[in-house]
Amino acid sequence: MKPNPPSTIRMRVPVPFKAPGMPVPFSPVIRDDVTVESLDAADWNRLTGGQPLLSHAFFLALHASGCASKATGWQPRFLTAWRDGVLAGALPLYAKSHSYGEYVFDWGWADAYRRHGRRYYPKLVAAVPFTPVPGPRLLAPDPGTRRALLDRARTLVAEGEYSSLHVLFVDEPAAAEGEAAGMIVRNGLQFHWSNPGYRDFADFLSTFSHDKRKKVKQERRKLAEAGVTFVRKCGADITPADWRFFYGCYERTYRAHHSTPYLTLDFFRRVGRTMPGNVMMVIGMRDGAPLCAALDVYDGDALWGRYWGTTDFVRGLHFEACYYQAIEFCIERRIARFEGGAQGVHKLARGLLPVPTQSLHEIGDPAFAAAIADYCAREGADVAHTRDELSEGSPYRAVEPVQDAAD
Repeated sequence: MKPNPPSTIRMRVPVPFKAPGMPVPFSPVIRDDVTVESLDAADWNRLTGGQPLLSHAFFLALHASGCASKATGWQPRFLTAWRDGVLAGALPLYAKSHSYGEYVFDWGWADAYRRHGRRYYPKLVAAVPFTPVPGPRLLAPDPGTRRALLDRARTLVAEGEYSSLHVLFVDEPAAAEGEAAGMIVRNGLQFHWSNPGYRDFADFLSTFSHDKRKKVKQERRKLAEAGVTFVRKCGADITPADWRFFYGCYERTYRAHHSTPYLTLDFFRRVGRTMPGNVMMVIGMRDGAPLCAALDVYDGDALWGRYWGTTDFVRGLHFEACYYQAIEFCIERRIARFEGGAQGVHKLARGLLPVPTQSLHEIGDPAFAAAIADYCAREGADVAHTRDELSEGSPYRAVEPVQDAAD
């Protein structure tokens, strides 16, 4: 009897672990040939939980105005899920030829790809274009459909047509599902304000420490002394002249920062016409003449600070138009939170506190995937440390407020 031959050991380069895709019971049909324009608005909005910045009207305005299009580097590649001919889920997906307008910055990743002779663009991005607002991206009520949509998008990367997939500003359930599927989680920070039920702006300020409260009052007083007043308009009260003035301010501010505005007057007019119950414009006046304008989007639960601009610099103008007016509006309407967006530590002193955000990333090249996963893990530790440090600088009192008529 001959002995068994020795076994042959083969060595291979390790690659980042990715969990195998799990079978999805009663998997829906996933299609990539249905545009949001061809879908019924009610069917789409049924999937979004009513969030206006995910609404059919908002995406339609972005596409119909040409702001999010192949020409601007945002080619729609939406995925939809169907069960028995009924829309069961969707993923707002774009093929990108650059990284502008995303607010989760991966320029360094693209440069590393280029230096190693690899192609980073086109890539896939699941996001609301030019809108760093956290929320659902895998638009489906059940986890099986969400997983089917995510797996289909990941397959496009695995097939080599795109370098990577980036699902930006996801909500916590999607972040957990993506991480369980083997995607890289990247952490970030934004600044949000919460309304526990303030009676008015003075009640809100009473929760600040003395020095922080005094500073806000001084900012507002100096604007009033400079002859600056403000008016807030909603929906149909915003006139065509208001939209033109707002857009002129918005465009001027972008140009002042040597940048090109992403959005057009046509886009804003469409939003004003199709989403009148969700837009609020702040107009600042000086001696009766328009000076600045800010545009916010809101619903019954939240207000999102979005766009602003001015014709002239006045100290404190930005804080009033973009933060204090928004906070007053939320207090008046009993809106629970105000999301002030990314960046800007100056928001902390105005009562907006740091909150974590998350995005998901699938990198096609295994070696780059390992390096980026390591980078995101180290970056996440830095983000957590930064959040702790910022929270220590909160303007809010650590004890119950007291009367301070001397402010």
